[in-house]
Amino acid sequence: MKARAANFTVLDFESTGAVRGHPEEPWQVGMVEVRHGRLTGRHFEQYLRIASTRPFNPYAPGRHAELRHVLAQAPSCGEAWPAWKPWVENHLLAAHNAGTERKFLQQAAPLHRFGPWVDTLKLSRRFLPEAGEYGLEAVCRSLGLMTRLETLCPGRSWHDALFDAYAAALVLEVVLTVEGWAEISVEDLCAIR
Repeated sequence: MKARAANFTVLDFESTGAVRGHPEEPWQVGMVEVRHGRLTGRHFEQYLRIASTRPFNPYAPGRHAELRHVLAQAPSCGEAWPAWKPWVENHLLAAHNAGTERKFLQQAAPLHRFGPWVDTLKLSRRFLPEAGEYGLEAVCRSLGLMTRLETLCPGRSWHDALFDAYAAALVLEVVLTVEGWAEISVEDLCAIR
């Protein structure tokens, strides 16, 4: 199947970061739908429970410090699974540097298999070989996606799971519309290293 004809869920997790004596935990998830090579505008986001006494890595980005009271009342990953399931089960998945998202999704639902996965970081390296910097923000700026991204997620910024999921989805959308890439198969897109 051509990747441009496929449907993807692009996702992002924000996490506590690593802290000695505590496993890294996600505190927010964002998911965005890409259908037939285009964003649909359909999305999902959710905060996830983090104990109010649980420390965050002081270098972990995001707004977690101002949201501690919200995160203490949010559902756990296990409680959130029924809402995530229609987005991720039996779907093509995409993320920027997908290993983190794969890890947290597998922790949330260890009896399920997910994917195949497309990594927009790997796509960016292949698609923009001259860029030199491949963080999600740098790639979006290089592709001129900032205005559209800020329109899709007004009032948000980097290290917000929904904002970052939209950013990765926009990168995927660009790649799937460029001549020479528009005909690539799902299998070949997933295999890019």
